[in-house]
Amino acid sequence: MTKLQLAGAAMCVLMAASLGGCNKAEQAKPTVDTAKISDAIKADVAQRIAAVNAHDADKYASHYAADAIAMRSGRPNSVGVAAIEASFKQTLAETPDLKVTLSDQAVDVASSGDLAVFRSTSVATMTDAKTHKTVTAARNSLAGYKPQADGSWKIEWSVLSDVGPADTAAPAAKG
Repeated sequence: MTKLQLAGAAMCVLMAASLGGCNKAEQAKPTVDTAKISDAIKADVAQRIAAVNAHDADKYASHYAADAIAMRSGRPNSVGVAAIEASFKQTLAETPDLKVTLSDQAVDVASSGDLAVFRSTSVATMTDAKTHKTVTAARNSLAGYKPQADGSWKIEWSVLSDVGPADTAAPAAKG
């Protein structure tokens, strides 16, 4: 074997060895406990709604990530915690007796554990500023949560859409 052939054979062996190193079995990823994440999101939502009903704008806004965006029908988007807090303060100024209840709550957690989406319907009860009568409004809500560096989950984006007056009256009996 010539030196050139020997060098070529050595090169082939080295290339094969390096390719074999790239073909390592994928390391097992840790199992994501989606139920635990779902419970954490539900607890966060309960605290956020408690802040809404307590009219605590600072505590309400603290559930959002620093660069979060909040979208609500009829209002400009709020970007960042300060803008979200200011928007909620405006809501409270317009409806100082605001109370919110949630129903149809669900949390969907990505199997990777890096994203969760909370969805619900809600009823907001307040006094109409013009008529001074108690009104209720039905709303749909979506919120995208992501884990933070400290292990907590915060809202990265939220959408609150009005779907009209809440139907609180019992259906009329047919007779």
